[in-house]
Amino acid sequence: MAVPPTDIKRVKGQGFLLNRGTENFSGRIITENGVLTAAQMRCLSEAAETFGSGTLTFTSRLTVELPGIPYEKIEDFKAFVAKEGMVTGGTGSRVRPVVACKGTTCVFGLYDTQALAKEIHDRFYVGYAGVTLPHKFKIAVGGCPNNCMKPDLNDLGIVGQRVPKFNPEKCRSCKKCSVETSCPMKCVSAEGGQPVFDDSVCNNCGRCLKACPFGAMEETETMYKIYVGGRWGKMTRIGTPLTRLFTREEALNVVEKAILLFKSKGETGERFGNTVDRLGVQKVEKMLVSDNLLKRREEILEQETIGGASC
Repeated sequence: MAVPPTDIKRVKGQGFLLNRGTENFSGRIITENGVLTAAQMRCLSEAAETFGSGTLTFTSRLTVELPGIPYEKIEDFKAFVAKEGMVTGGTGSRVRPVVACKGTTCVFGLYDTQALAKEIHDRFYVGYAGVTLPHKFKIAVGGCPNNCMKPDLNDLGIVGQRVPKFNPEKCRSCKKCSVETSCPMKCVSAEGGQPVFDDSVCNNCGRCLKACPFGAMEETETMYKIYVGGRWGKMTRIGTPLTRLFTREEALNVVEKAILLFKSKGETGERFGNTVDRLGVQKVEKMLVSDNLLKRREEILEQETIGGASC
């Protein structure tokens, strides 16, 4: 091949992946939270025709790849997309591009998923860009328990929650309870007049909160359920849910603590789920809830780590 293996590896680290059977590359554009402006889409369309094969492909991580870019045009391609504020990347043993469902606009969304994903992108994809981990670390942001983005199949997944809050003083004990009929999980029973909630079945989807015309169901703040150690692919592991819910700021801190835990305790080549299983779920949760990892941030970041990701 005309392109030396060392250069293939170097540009892969910049988000350019060799196209099988060719000497051309796909440039991977990071979308931050799955959102591109119309101007950015026009720029990518022009870039595809100018530098690549004239096509665009979309990855499962909500990035955009432009295949067919010759090695000698890579730098020109990067400069071209940079005019619209876009960069390439998303490979290696580090925090990978964040994915988010359309909870921002979805009728079932419990919060602005794209805003949270953007904050995670800025703090941990960009902020931790130079931090090598034992393997790739994927983060998914879901807007509700429908789990369209499969948060529990990522190294760390966040799911919006609305815990029901019932005010019996406003309940009229209607013959047909709208709270009971609105529940998709069938965890509400109003046979005795007022609704009774089965917490073991309720998934905190929030569908019942606006169901009562008399205001017996009160609005609650969005909380966040966090899964750790999920993985999809050749070796599947369903993420382990932490035992309590978190506020937004607490959830962001758990993301950082999970990254620091993986860097400090993970072994080269293993995914975070392997680390969780090796250390034990209870021990991992205790570490993620306490602030010790944040207090040791600088010490952990200085630790030498050899990455094991091959893709």
